[in-house]
Amino acid sequence: MVFRMKKINLTLTDKYITKQLIETFLLGVVVFTSLMFASDQFLYLVKQISTYGIPFSTAIKTVILQLPYIVVFTIPMGILLATILTFNKLSINSELTIMRACGISLTRLALPVLIFSFSLAVFSFIVNEFIVPAANMKAKNLMMEALAQKNLPDGKSNFSFQELDENKQIKRLFYINNYEHKKLEGVTVLDLSKPDVIQVVQSKYGSTNPSYWGFDEGAIYTISSSGKVMNTAVFNNLKLYNNLNLSEMQNDHKARELNFFDLAKYIKTKAKDIEPQQVALLKVMLYEKIALPITSFLIVIIGIPLAISPPRAKVNRGLLFSIIVIFCYYIIRAVSSSLGEAQILEPFIAAWLPNFIVLSLGTFLFYRKAYLI
Repeated sequence: MVFRMKKINLTLTDKYITKQLIETFLLGVVVFTSLMFASDQFLYLVKQISTYGIPFSTAIKTVILQLPYIVVFTIPMGILLATILTFNKLSINSELTIMRACGISLTRLALPVLIFSFSLAVFSFIVNEFIVPAANMKAKNLMMEALAQKNLPDGKSNFSFQELDENKQIKRLFYINNYEHKKLEGVTVLDLSKPDVIQVVQSKYGSTNPSYWGFDEGAIYTISSSGKVMNTAVFNNLKLYNNLNLSEMQNDHKARELNFFDLAKYIKTKAKDIEPQQVALLKVMLYEKIALPITSFLIVIIGIPLAISPPRAKVNRGLLFSIIVIFCYYIIRAVSSSLGEAQILEPFIAAWLPNFIVLSLGTFLFYRKAYLI
């Protein structure tokens, strides 16, 4: 009879701790996601609009599509915050002392936390493996489509359009007679991109592409700075390339657009064609696709002992400890990834070193709190 009563108490304890965890975890993920979204993604949004002339609606969509990637990063933050705040509250209210006095060990109290964090690690891996690549690919396609259209007003006639260089100076000035169904008609271009000369391009038809303007059936006039016509040439096809480094843009975040197995295959087939430093970076990001979700499980091991306050402590140190641990973890992760990219560390070690540190330190602290104090 005593055994059955004890079993029910433990079950109620599990439910109580899990309920506290879920409530704090959801709040933590929302807060951390909002902070990252408001800082990094807002700057990204401004850059897309100001630098590339991307329509506001398209820029908003690309930013929202980055949300799954941000959530994968904030899940470890959220579960660490939830673990520390939950156990710190139990410690301050002496609930933890009462539970341990009733024979419930710290290891047993940690079981619902470990189960919940492991489920989050699996969820994080699924999101990172299936949702993040699809979302990033969609964002890339939206961006490339917007660049191809160059924010031209479809169906409008007799308007001008300017293209800026990297220094925000006018590079080309366009006059377009008609733009409809992504086709240009009656185009005149004043090209100021070359020093000492001005080129005037007149074309019957044209089209847009992310990396260049295409013109058909026209003529090009080269004029000196003094206003003298230096050369006249007739063309059937002409391409005027813009200032965007689209090869870099297309390769940027390549690892985010592929899941683990596709990225491993990509590295194997492209290793000979890209620089060793880029290969090292891709390998680090490959191993991080598993290491980062596992962080959600390992980080609670260090969170539980840090949350247990000394006897008679009345100050909730949970939030402070959460910020310190999160800050230190991501500093170590950034340094480790940089060393891996620089080929100072092996990619596998660079990706997993933060987790090894968290596991070692967490195991030491947990053992000390559970069995030596």
